[in-house]
Amino acid sequence: MTTGDDRLFPVRPMIGVSIAVIRDGRVLLAARANPPMRGVWTLPGGLVEAGERLAEAALRELQEEVGVVAEVVGPSLTPTEIILRDEDGRSRHHYVVLPHAATWRSGEPEPGPEALGVRWAQLDEVAELETTPGLVATLAEAFARIDGASR
Repeated sequence: MTTGDDRLFPVRPMIGVSIAVIRDGRVLLAARANPPMRGVWTLPGGLVEAGERLAEAALRELQEEVGVVAEVVGPSLTPTEIILRDEDGRSRHHYVVLPHAATWRSGEPEPGPEALGVRWAQLDEVAELETTPGLVATLAEAFARIDGASR
């Protein structure tokens, strides 16, 4: 497992996953407990472990972070690339995150060590929140995927 120190000024991008769990027209969001972007609203997720499939990693992170069980719908959504640079222009953090759309199955979300808080939000509410880059577009794609799967 990668430690926090390995994530600072990485020699290559870190591969992560996130998961947009949709329940009754709302999506589950978590406020990040750790830097970078502490306190910012995003999807539950984290780094993929060696030998782990992307969807498996997304479901594991969901369970670990907020205690929810979901079912992934289809392949991963459009990737999000997050690059944060220091004052000298060096890549301080570089993540390639592959989000997944999922439907809620069980469990009421509770913040764990990686989440300051959790909430269910409608898509139009998300635009009013401080979020990670690209979140609104990812959520629009996730809602469309779930809607298409239910037809």
